[in-house]
Amino acid sequence: MTTVSIDSARASLSSACSDVAEGTPADAVDGVPVALVARPASTAETGEVMRAAAASGLTVVARGRGTKTAWGRPPERADLVVDLSRMSAVLDHAAGDLIVDTQAGALLADVQRTVGTAGQRLALDEVVPGSSIGGTLATNTSGPGRVGVGTARDLLIGCTVVRADGVVAKAGGRVVKNVAGYDLGKLFIGSYGTLAVLTEAVFRLHPVPPARRVVTVPFDTAADAGRLVQAVVHAQVVPAAVEVEWRPDGPGTVGVQLGGTAAGVESRVAATLQLLGAGATAAEEPPPGWGVLPWRDTAERGTGLKLTCALSGLTAVLDAARRAAADAGVRLTLRGSGGAGVLYGALPADAPAGAVAAVVDRTRTVCGEHGGALVVVEAPAPVLAAVDVWGPVPAIDLMRRVKERFDPERRLAPGRFVGGI
Repeated sequence: MTTVSIDSARASLSSACSDVAEGTPADAVDGVPVALVARPASTAETGEVMRAAAASGLTVVARGRGTKTAWGRPPERADLVVDLSRMSAVLDHAAGDLIVDTQAGALLADVQRTVGTAGQRLALDEVVPGSSIGGTLATNTSGPGRVGVGTARDLLIGCTVVRADGVVAKAGGRVVKNVAGYDLGKLFIGSYGTLAVLTEAVFRLHPVPPARRVVTVPFDTAADAGRLVQAVVHAQVVPAAVEVEWRPDGPGTVGVQLGGTAAGVESRVAATLQLLGAGATAAEEPPPGWGVLPWRDTAERGTGLKLTCALSGLTAVLDAARRAAADAGVRLTLRGSGGAGVLYGALPADAPAGAVAAVVDRTRTVCGEHGGALVVVEAPAPVLAAVDVWGPVPAIDLMRRVKERFDPERRLAPGRFVGGI
C-alpha cells in the first residue's frame, strides 16, 4: 500500500474503531509485513472495521493471541490485522445448562478457570500455551483428550462471525440439540480465518471428574505402540485421553488418562495396568509435555507436522516416520492422540530443507495409504519453499466454491489455506 492509501484507510478504520495503529515488524504474519492493526472491542465494532476494510480494498488477517500466525502458508498480502485480544470476556456461563458463551479473544486458560469455579471444564486441550478461543477454533487444534470427548467440532454449539463485507452472522445457538438446518458453525473450524472473522463462540461443557490418574508404559517398536493403543481403546477401561510420545533418543511412551469417581478410577487403573503389562505405572499427574505440541518444547522452533491415519494404520505411520527421519539423518519427535490416529511431529530448526522434504514425502504416502494425511503446520522459510505444505486435498474444488461464496474478493488471509485459498 502507498502512504496515501495507508493514511486514507487508517482514517476510515479509525472512524469504526478507537484502537487503530500502523503495523510493526512484530505484527508481520509469517514474514509478510502488515500495514495496519485494528483492535475492536465488540462484534459490532468488528463489523464496522470489516466494512471499512472492504471499502478500502484491504486484505485482512484475524489474530487472537498470535500463537499460530506462522501456521499454514504465508498470506499473499496482509494489509490489516484484526486483533481480537480486547474481546477477551466470558460473556455467560450457564452452569446449570453446562454452557459457556465466550468472546473469541479470550484465553482458553481463562475460560477454564471461569467454568472451573463450578466444577466444569471446556474439554479442549491447550496444545499451544497461551491460545485464544478463536485461534483454537480457526486451526482446529486438539490433544490426547479427543479420544474421550471429540474435538472442537463436537463441543461448539453456536458462534458469531463477521463476514468479509462486515455483515454479522450467527450459527447454531445455546441448545445442544439444535438440529435445525445446516450446522454452519462447523464450517469455520479449521478454516484458518479464510472464510470469516469469528468473534464469539458457545460451547457445551463437561463436569470435572472427581478423580484422575494417568497410566504410562514404555515401548520399543512401532508395533508395540500400535498393540498397546489398540488394547486400551478396545477394552472397557473407557480412557479419557490416550497419548503416544516417541522421542529420537530412547523408548517411546503410551499414556492413558482415566477420570471419574475415586473408586471407579482405581478399579480402571488396576485393569489398565494389567492390560498394558510389564513396565506400566500409575501417577496422579501426566508426564511433562503431555498434550503440548512437540515443537513447542524449545524456544527455537523448527518444522511442525500433523500426521493423521485410521487407528489401524498407527503402527505403519509411526514406523514410516521414524524410518524416514533416520534415513534422512534428522531427529524426529512424535507426540499426539494415538487413540484417535492424530500425531504431531517436530523436526529441528537446523534440519536441511531437502531432508525435511524427504521425511514429509515418505511419511505422507503412508498416511494416505491408511486413510489420513500429512500437513506441514509450520516451518522455516527454506522448508516452506521445498515442501508441499498441504499435500493432496480430495475436496479442494468444493472448498474453493465455499471460499468463493463467503469471500469472493479473496480478502481474508488470501493464500494461507489449502490450494491457495
